[in-house]
Amino acid sequence: MKSGRFIGVMSGTSLDGVDVVLAAIDETMVAQQASLTYPIPTPLKEAVLGICQGQQLTLSQLGRLDVQLGRLFADAVLALMSQERLLAEDIVAIGCHGQTVWHEPVGPAAHTMQIGDNNQIVARTGVTVVGDFRRRDMALGGQGAPLVPAFHNALLAHPVERRMVLNIGGIANLSLLIPGQPVRGYDTGPGNMLIDAWIWRQRGKPYDKDAEWASSGKVILPLLQEMLSDPWFALPAPKSTGREYFNLGWLERHLMRHPAQQPQDVQATLAELTAITISEQVLLSGGCERLLVCGGGGRNPLLMARLAGMLPGTEVTTTDEAGISGDDMEALAFAWLAWRTLAGLPGNLPSVTGAAEASVLGAIYPANPRKNQS
Repeated sequence: MKSGRFIGVMSGTSLDGVDVVLAAIDETMVAQQASLTYPIPTPLKEAVLGICQGQQLTLSQLGRLDVQLGRLFADAVLALMSQERLLAEDIVAIGCHGQTVWHEPVGPAAHTMQIGDNNQIVARTGVTVVGDFRRRDMALGGQGAPLVPAFHNALLAHPVERRMVLNIGGIANLSLLIPGQPVRGYDTGPGNMLIDAWIWRQRGKPYDKDAEWASSGKVILPLLQEMLSDPWFALPAPKSTGREYFNLGWLERHLMRHPAQQPQDVQATLAELTAITISEQVLLSGGCERLLVCGGGGRNPLLMARLAGMLPGTEVTTTDEAGISGDDMEALAFAWLAWRTLAGLPGNLPSVTGAAEASVLGAIYPANPRKNQS
């Protein structure tokens, strides 16, 4: 069974940077050793956002973007290796999720697309890469997402305490870790996605630091109620979504029916939308004693306060307090999934995704044999 040092790479729907994590992994432990966040150039970020919102592009443009992202991920890995003074032979493999540009988990030909050419990463780093984690699950009838509940269960489940892990990235998703029950997990809707998109458009800032702008506004109840009436929120689990559904176009369609709003009030309303849609799902799923929050939303004091207020009797805290960095959780999960793949172990949970069976996930891009090993 492969064990040793693995690197996880995750850029996520929030597009606020490439998270890269180094961890020592074997069948008994996952020990994070280092991490960094590598910046995404603004033109590349805007190009990805355009695709995610349905902007048309040619196959040539898609191919170029695939290579550019692959090179970006490789540069991010190399930056971490340089920081830690590591050579290629020090790393067993890189687990790279890729950048999701489209996720359509229902329909006659359900599919998902992550780009960022893994061949570029292998060629530039000399390290084996494991990628394309989601499509095997979808081929087995699953949603292909979320995949992190398996990781949450492995590291954070408790024998008697009812726990849920909440990742607030671009999209928010819950992992239900209830003693004596199968692990469940699903997307609840927008996390930081709409909040970040709105402040990017209105103020040219990538995110609302400490929720200062949202806190200066007032919730627009008619707008909030209309957004909450979107039929996606009423869908049963398993379910997953992304920027192809919840994007600025989605928000603008609602704003057309509520014109002349103050921008900071829209921001406050979007934060409330995220908090309500999460808390409703926690309660509908039977509630929990401890809600462990990871992702960028864990640093949003307004979201954390609203969740605590909407979930009396639940301790709302961050995964950092349980010993796992909330900022690095998803990248760490894909390092772990790479280990699972190389070990021939399933990476999905059918109780989460709805797949017909548990399966080894991903595709392996092997590095060339090293000359000193031949």
